[in-house]
Amino acid sequence: MTSKKTWFITGAGRGMGVEFAKAALTAGHNVVATGRNRDTVAKALGAADDLLVVKLDVTSPEDAEAAVQAAVDRFGGIDVLVNNAASFYAGYFEELTPEQMERQLSTSLIGPMNVTRAVLPVMRKQRSGHVVTISSSAGLAGFEYGTAYAASKFGVEGWMESLAPEVEPFGIHTTIVNPGFFRTELLTKESTNYATPSIEDYAERNSAQREFWESQNGQQQGDPAKLAQALLTITDETQPPRRFIAGADAINTAEQQIATLHQQIDAFRELSSSLAIDPVAVGS
Repeated sequence: MTSKKTWFITGAGRGMGVEFAKAALTAGHNVVATGRNRDTVAKALGAADDLLVVKLDVTSPEDAEAAVQAAVDRFGGIDVLVNNAASFYAGYFEELTPEQMERQLSTSLIGPMNVTRAVLPVMRKQRSGHVVTISSSAGLAGFEYGTAYAASKFGVEGWMESLAPEVEPFGIHTTIVNPGFFRTELLTKESTNYATPSIEDYAERNSAQREFWESQNGQQQGDPAKLAQALLTITDETQPPRRFIAGADAINTAEQQIATLHQQIDAFRELSSSLAIDPVAVGS
């Protein structure tokens, strides 16, 4: 660690967020730990001189503004923002309600945007900062039963990749983190919401998918504490990566997606390359 920083972490009451906050505190940083239920966050992290616990529902721009102001009032600035808060709506697209899709996008895509929009003026004034957004391997490749979740994470990817060159001139770095399966609370009943089966054509696969996802809870191979240490390493880099693919399974997903893209490009390369406007003949 080169210097003491102030970390602002969303979703810090459960799962990865708790590990991120604990790791940053142990490393000697200031931590602004936020969550929808302030008491839950405080209970998860305990008391520390360098810790500020703030209520923040990421779907509320007003909450985001108030939380950022509280962070600045206490610590004078924000050096690292970790957009971690998210949810998981699982199910076949036709069975997911419009309201469920909206809630997925509101929490996992619009939520990070709300918080980042509130933080960026602080970082611009400092002419420094690092925006870290937790995406997923589902932001690299979609999957059956994951239309809502993957849609939110693909949105995160496009937003963060486009944000990077916009804020880089102000000394602000960005990093997308793509974790694979980590042993967090994302697949618990508190964090996963399932579509209500309603279409007979999906019934058999629906049952198998539900059984699979419920069986994965507590069996994931990724260690959130090790990911937290990896974030400490990344945020201490002079030139941090714009993307960090976290976990061997996530690397495998990325490599498979790259191979698939190459295959699809090559399969129709000639057709794709023939779509330019024909040049106007000289003298015509």
